[in-house]
Amino acid sequence: MIRFNQFTLARGTKPLFEQTSFTLNPGEKAGLVGANGAGKSTLFAVLRGELHADGGDFAMPPSWQIAHVAQETPAADKTALAWTLDGDAALRAIEARIAAASAAHDGAAEGEAHAAFADADGYTAPARAEALLLGLGFTLEQTREQVGSFSGGWRMRLNLAQALMCRSDLLLLDEPTNHLDLDAIVWLEDWLHRYPGTLIVISHDREFLDSVCNVTLHLEQQQIKRYGGNYSQFEVLRAQQLALQQSAYEKQQKTVEHLQSYIDRFKAQATKARQAQSRVKALERMELIAPAHASSPFTFEFRTPDSAPNPMMVMEDVRCGYRTEEHIEIPIVQHVTLSIQNGQRIGLLGANGQGKSTLIKTLAGTLEALGGHVREGKGLRIGYFAQHQLETLRPDDSPLQHLARLAPDTREQELRDFLGGFNFSGDMATAAITPFSGGEKARLALALIIWQKPNLLLLDEPTNHLDLETRHALTMALAQFEGTLILVSHDRHLLRATTDQFMLVAKHRLQPFDGDLDDYRDWLLQHAADQRAAAKASNGAGGVESGADAAVNRKEQRRLEAETRQKLSHLKKPLQSRITKIEKEMDMLNTEKATLDAFVADPSSYEPERKTQLTDAIRRQAEVTTRLETLEAEWLEKHEELEQIG
Repeated sequence: MIRFNQFTLARGTKPLFEQTSFTLNPGEKAGLVGANGAGKSTLFAVLRGELHADGGDFAMPPSWQIAHVAQETPAADKTALAWTLDGDAALRAIEARIAAASAAHDGAAEGEAHAAFADADGYTAPARAEALLLGLGFTLEQTREQVGSFSGGWRMRLNLAQALMCRSDLLLLDEPTNHLDLDAIVWLEDWLHRYPGTLIVISHDREFLDSVCNVTLHLEQQQIKRYGGNYSQFEVLRAQQLALQQSAYEKQQKTVEHLQSYIDRFKAQATKARQAQSRVKALERMELIAPAHASSPFTFEFRTPDSAPNPMMVMEDVRCGYRTEEHIEIPIVQHVTLSIQNGQRIGLLGANGQGKSTLIKTLAGTLEALGGHVREGKGLRIGYFAQHQLETLRPDDSPLQHLARLAPDTREQELRDFLGGFNFSGDMATAAITPFSGGEKARLALALIIWQKPNLLLLDEPTNHLDLETRHALTMALAQFEGTLILVSHDRHLLRATTDQFMLVAKHRLQPFDGDLDDYRDWLLQHAADQRAAAKASNGAGGVESGADAAVNRKEQRRLEAETRQKLSHLKKPLQSRITKIEKEMDMLNTEKATLDAFVADPSSYEPERKTQLTDAIRRQAEVTTRLETLEAEWLEKHEELEQIG
């Protein structure tokens, strides 16, 4: 059992938990939810033994093995399969015993070690590790490739596979779906259903939480509150509690007003002074009930678009892809024929790397078509959102300045009122966006798009940086949007609520998908099973071609593969160079941040004579944190671009 009792913890001067208590039983699967900055990642650090209580206590069985997903993956000189097998530390230890006994020619010890290896299912471990990698989207060939050959998003999948390989009693997953496409998410849900240990997961994907979790831990106002049930059930219970709390608060306020009125009227009268004083004490003893706060901090809506053409856009035999500086073409999605009608709400489905983002960029006009014809209707106004747009925001400008550039002739109060609808009010509207979180920047990027009243919205993973409450606000707004929508997202709740037809990007083609997301889930599971079976069959079969024909085919295949690698290299080189520079700067900043964090956390730093030094350290700590967030966002963007190239 995991037990927190009157647990208190602060980071620097910020209290995160204040005398909070809850328990989690063995085998329970808990979703950890709360606003950004509420302390979810800090709680994980406590569970891993990296942070300790300032007050109260925390306990869990000392024998429990904890697995979590590492945030960094070194370019290790080993294969993806070997990296995944490293997750089973107990098995690796037995292998080391076998090697040591063999080197020492100790037959008895070697025999015992081999018996332990068999008891630990060592002979099936490579097959189990391979199944994990295939489920997370790797091909059979990729399981034999070096870790260093994978881009950032795929390295995170490797870290996830390694954590799942661990023989854990407690599994901690922090946003495990961020780097996964929908087919890998579906596979992960199925795996977690069968996981026998205790699970705690942080996620902004409500459908994932609903599928996997049977307990919800809610972090709010320095407290951790346990709710039975998944996220949707938590929302219902939370709404009921808020209603009761608000009712109790209003009733209490009437009592407070009555007591205060009596005190004000009679405290100066000698005959009533004793009674007035008793009411003062009653007022002091009363435990004030905080007013209820709505779960969702804000809502917004799309402006009514101007009249739209019909059809809005027509594509005829279009090839979508990239063109190198040497004018070498690399097609990603081919033979696209599509007529976008006014009022359509299309969800684009398909695995990562199949070309969904490439297609969206071509529709938006930010990527020129390699061939075919694209015709836009007169009066078409496109609103395009992609993650890289966060980097186009000017860090030293405020939300008000960003919006004023789009509407120089609009009154400032009107601009402020509009920004207030996106939770940019008061000083926040005029503050530089440098320290803004990824979610706040994404919200601003959406606000700028909405101001322009688009009649065709193209959204590519708009929820990646958004918390659950902001995702809910976006879902509600999109459901009421009166224009045309094309959406790429692995958030199934968003897809279900805002789209009414699906198209599939697979095998570099765009085709209608006749079914809903449940049908797509079944299709994905069957497709994945077929692929694994085909891969194993081809790996085990020798083929029936003649030796000469096979040699010719292999030679031609190698030539084509070499040409493709050369083309891709031209596109990848500048991205890889920038990633290297980013990683060097991040290493330097992380080293500096560790020093600053240690200084700020040191109680002696708060002595009066070190006030100036402490102030400078806190200011520099904020600057370094902000710069690291910016670099991390750019690092992810460059890796996503690499993944799109292939």
